[in-house]
Parts: sequence; C-alpha cells; structure tokens
Amino acid sequence: MKFPMPTLADLPHLPFDTIIDTRSPAEFEEDRIPGAINLPVLSNEERARVGRIYVQESPFRARKIGGALVAQNIARHLQGPLADKDGGWQPLVYCWRGGQRSGAFALWLREVGWRARQLEGGYQSYRRAVVRQLYEETLPHRVVLLDGNTGTAKTELLALVAERGGQVLDLEGMANHRGSVLGLRPGGQPSQKDFESRVSAALAALDPARPLLVEAESSKVGERLVPPALWKAMRAAPRLRVTARLEDRTRYLCRAYADLFADLPLFKRQLALLVPQQGKSKVAEWQALAEAGDFAPLVRDLIERHYDTRYARHREDTGAAAAEIALTLDADGLARAADALTAQLDRI
Repeated sequence: MKFPMPTLADLPHLPFDTIIDTRSPAEFEEDRIPGAINLPVLSNEERARVGRIYVQESPFRARKIGGALVAQNIARHLQGPLADKDGGWQPLVYCWRGGQRSGAFALWLREVGWRARQLEGGYQSYRRAVVRQLYEETLPHRVVLLDGNTGTAKTELLALVAERGGQVLDLEGMANHRGSVLGLRPGGQPSQKDFESRVSAALAALDPARPLLVEAESSKVGERLVPPALWKAMRAAPRLRVTARLEDRTRYLCRAYADLFADLPLFKRQLALLVPQQGKSKVAEWQALAEAGDFAPLVRDLIERHYDTRYARHREDTGAAAAEIALTLDADGLARAADALTAQLDRI
C-alpha cells in the first residue's frame, strides 16, 4: 500500500525514521524532498545506459539489464548503509513518480522484515505541491521587508532578529549568494528547484499569522529567481529601513568580502561584469586597486557609484519605509538595531 503525499507543513512530521530517494545521484542533486537520503538503485551512468538500450535496442533487454543492476545496487545498500538498522526501522521510499525504482527497493525492504512504504506519486507529487505553493497560490504570510543599502549588515540583522524570536526568511542563505555581482559564495548556488524546496520548507514551518521579515531583494538572488508567489508578497510588503554611515559600511564590506579578496583572479573577473554599467576605464581602475591590495577605496567607490545608485533607482518605485533605523556596525550597534527591528515587527 502506497503512502499518500502529505501537505508540505506535515512533511517534517511523517511517521518514518528515514526518507529514501532511490533516484540517481544527479536527480537527487538537482532537488529532493527535504531530509531525504540518496540510496540510488541506478547510478547516473547505469540509468543513461539502460535508457539508451530501451530506446535503441529493446525495452525487454533494457528491463532485464536494469533489473540486474537494481538488484546489485539494492544488495550493496543492504550490506552497507542499511546494515545496522534494527527490525523496528520504518523507511519511506520514493523515486521519480512512485514507480519501478522505489517499488523494487520497497519490496526488498519489506522482504527483509521492515515496514517500508512507497510514496504515492514519488518526487513528482512533492514537486507539484511546491509549485502550487510558490507559483499558483497566494502566500498567507505577512511579509515585511528589511531594506537598506549594501553594507548595512541586513543578513546579519536577520539572524539577530531570529535569535530574539522573530520570524525571518533568509533568501541569500538559501540561495548561497550575497545578492550582487560580488555575491559569490563557496560551493556555488543550488539549482532553481532546490532553492524553491528550501524556500517552501521554510515557509511551511512558519506561522502565517505573525510578521515575516525578509531582506529586500530584487527578483533574483544571484542566478536564482525568487518564486512568483513570494515575489508578489514582497512587492506589496511594508518596509523597515536601516541606515549606516558610508565609512562604517566600507569597513563592514571589507570584512564581508574577505573571501573574495583572497581569490584575486576571481574577484577581478567579477568586477569585469560591471563594464556595461560602469565602463572599461572605471573597472580597470578598480582592478588596479585590487591588484595593489587597496580594497577600502575600491569598496567605497563601488558603494557610491554602483550599489547606492541602483538602490536609489529601485526605491523610486517602492515609496517610503514604515520606519527607518540608524545603526552602527559594531556588535552593540547591531544588537540595538535588532531589538528595534523586533519591536517594529510586533507593531506591524
């Protein structure tokens, strides 16, 4: 008997010890049900090989070869990562659409004696639920935007507000990107589907009746698109704006960008992406400053010429903030600003 796809809010509370994704590692890497582990019944190469045989030679031959490979891989999982599971262990198993791959794995698990269930509809049923939430429905959450120019420690403030019990959604953290042309982070960005899964899981765990603080972003965080339902809510949301002195912001960004400065070739390549907006001579000047290790004037000029002008143009369409909070970018100043933001959230 298959297990029906639960609501997204119920996913973290399923009556199973382990969620097993039996798809190939490449499918799993692109996206997965939150919390699932990958025990593939076919590797990337094996899946491609079986697919070629199915199309070019014979469906029967493909099933025969595929069946042998699936049996070998299931045996390896039983002897490896599942070897220490006791008789009471209860797994939920899924594949692409709840078909042969997860069915074969669940069958063998039940033959061993475990109470394994197969997810009805597989990954596709989960993905449809995410699409409904983020593309087709209206979010019930009371979004409030945290606005502020580059270098005002908005991401750090989100974490501090969360520590004080506020509800926050860290889009830059989920997209693994700082949200600008210099926003690269180690490890690269998740796929669009994976990013949407992270957003979906975070929203499903939050209380729609309470305000939700989200950093004011554009419609993209790096190369990842903010899902339409969330973007619509952000466009209509009230704003809380933080401000800081240019000198403080320059020092803060010099610390925040230290990982980029350490990889000078990469940093210069990212600066080169600004040529269409800033021109070759200005970018060459910035690259020369980077070569010389003179990062403070470089960052200050970037703030004034690039970042602040872009924020100013964007704010022409958004109007005044509900409240404006001036802060200093030391530990005490950030703590005071987080207190003020939390209090403002309670008032909205």
